[in-house]
Amino acid sequence: MTARRRRWLSVGTLAAAAFLATQLAGAPAAQAEPQVAAARILYYNASGAAEFRAAVDQGAANWNASVTNVQLRPVPAGGRANITVTADNNWPRAQVTSLGNGRIWMGRQAVQQGHYPPRIAAHEFGHILGLPDRRTGLCTDLMSGSSAPASCRNDRPNAAEAREVNALFAGSLAARTVSATFTWESR
Repeated sequence: MTARRRRWLSVGTLAAAAFLATQLAGAPAAQAEPQVAAARILYYNASGAAEFRAAVDQGAANWNASVTNVQLRPVPAGGRANITVTADNNWPRAQVTSLGNGRIWMGRQAVQQGHYPPRIAAHEFGHILGLPDRRTGLCTDLMSGSSAPASCRNDRPNAAEAREVNALFAGSLAARTVSATFTWESR
């Protein structure tokens, strides 16, 4: 055996011995980091929201602050939107094509009757996120919509609404199929 080969073998033997010594001495084994699922990002296009653009952005921000499994973002230039928001002279409404996808109309009629635009926007985003109307009449319930007094300024989902959306967006991206149209109506 050549001197060069003996030197190489002794370096290998020393490395193996050092490895075994750390294992026997109780060196902590590397632990895998737990996998944290990334939030699903939904893009919205509010270029047609006219005077309601800031209200739409506020409604999205309120959902983003309340849930962790899904986030609403303005569509990047050249990107494709999951949600299209426009303004018209009718009642606000949402048309859901599937969970996280659809169209919102910010209707001026409700605003003319005193309803708060950021609440309307957040409520309509709630439909896109899978929530139905719940006509409880309570201002604390975002999904009570127009059944709450027109003076209601609560534009944030309550804890139960946020939990429901987080549950809908947990795991599979196709956890639930939704197709419906919801209209913010005066009751």
